[in-house]
Amino acid sequence: MGAAKKIDQQIAHYLDQLTSKQKEAVLTVVKTFADTDNVMMETPEEYSPAFKAELDKRYAEYKSGKSRTIDPIERKKRIQKILRLK
Repeated sequence: MGAAKKIDQQIAHYLDQLTSKQKEAVLTVVKTFADTDNVMMETPEEYSPAFKAELDKRYAEYKSGKSRTIDPIERKKRIQKILRLK
């Protein structure tokens, strides 16, 4: 617990130094971590039937050759393109 308190103190110290816009960015990151952690804790039994059906459809398309995976470089290019559009 002592280490957690120290981290909390460090976070509070740095938050005091940020602008409002920077604080909004930090909040977005924190929310993303929280949402991701909640999703990661889900088990397959908790997935909705619609989600399972979508996964099955995509997997079948992948196996049949109708779709493909992309490498990390292509993924980064696509993400950067999306971010530039915003």
